[in-house]
Amino acid sequence: MPVSSPTSYAYRPMTADDVANAHALSQALKWPHRLEDWAMLQRVAQGFVALDNGKLIGSAFACHQGAFSTIGLVIVSDDYQGKGIGRKLMELAVECVPPRTAILNATPAGEPLYAKMGFKTFGTVEQRQGIVLPGEALPANSGEHCRDLNQADSPRLVALATAGSALERGALLDDLLPGIERGVGIERDGQLQGFALLRRFGRGLCIGPVIAQDSAQARQLIATLLSDVPGAFVRIDIPTTSGLSTWLESVGLAKVDSVTQMSLGPIPQACGGVSQFALITQAVG
Repeated sequence: MPVSSPTSYAYRPMTADDVANAHALSQALKWPHRLEDWAMLQRVAQGFVALDNGKLIGSAFACHQGAFSTIGLVIVSDDYQGKGIGRKLMELAVECVPPRTAILNATPAGEPLYAKMGFKTFGTVEQRQGIVLPGEALPANSGEHCRDLNQADSPRLVALATAGSALERGALLDDLLPGIERGVGIERDGQLQGFALLRRFGRGLCIGPVIAQDSAQARQLIATLLSDVPGAFVRIDIPTTSGLSTWLESVGLAKVDSVTQMSLGPIPQACGGVSQFALITQAVG
């Protein structure tokens, strides 16, 4: 179909009133995000939209999280590809980031543009999903036990999530925690050492974030959540360095895609003896 000339395109901040149209745009591109997933990002991040005579044709977000901002959901309608709209949306997102550092998870299609803008590669994330095979929770390490989370755990969850990702997670977890299906944590000497969340996302359920001291703890947390949902469709996004790939394959979560982690400056560094073994989403890290 014919489209307008580039001079007629308008760009502005995204509002809550744009969420339904942005969701429809992602559906046309066969992205799995629900309307609720878009609404969550609009609440916690700074969004931008591109319009052609009032019609929403593109979007981008920058989610400010402490010293870093994650850029995500940079999408342009198929009818408007190759017209510089994606680059303009990226420029708007990057311009709102300072004094923070911009980071993102790049699809193969977007990676060349981001590289031209100065982003450097620092890792890879695997998207794994599938129908969960029947299984049981794994035994805890000596001196540890796995338990369900409660509201009183929130400050510790924020501290662990921030340390494990190097991103300030307070606002995101405040938004996510009330709507989770289940959250579990590993406790030792009366203090949580790691945790994982199961929630609705995309085509079914999603596990993330997963914060743990090592891959054994991460497997225990994930296995505990999966033991509740045999036969369900579950997605999890993991760094390729997590050490979880082979085990996740064995429980029904196959690798279906991968994205490249890129930064426009310093690289996030975990601290406090914990690491992030699964992202919240690719858009927010």
